[in-house]
Amino acid sequence: MSDTCVPTGLKLKDTGFGYTLSLVGGKYKMIILYWLSENKVMRHNELKRSIGTISFKSLSIMLKELEAEKLIIRKEFPQIPPKVEYSLSDRGHSLMPLLNMMCEWGEKNSLPAQEAVQP
Repeated sequence: MSDTCVPTGLKLKDTGFGYTLSLVGGKYKMIILYWLSENKVMRHNELKRSIGTISFKSLSIMLKELEAEKLIIRKEFPQIPPKVEYSLSDRGHSLMPLLNMMCEWGEKNSLPAQEAVQP
């Protein structure tokens, strides 16, 4: 019997796999992490423009959740008008190898790529 991410008898939420999914699950969290890894520091509106399909409110909620999980850092500047910048924390950076592996897998296994390789 081999070890798995979800051992028999445990609930998914009680495993490392389930915990990781709880942090990055959802429609936009991984996309936000991706953009922050690419650009290092971004403001709210820059993220919104980069993502394109996210509402102001949804982005605000996702950013608050990512900050609460200590995956991103929110830096507020005391000025008028207010200025807030977001960047990856060390903990957020530690997820980048996982995102890179997902990108590589997608590039190798996307259906159009597979169809082009098959005779």
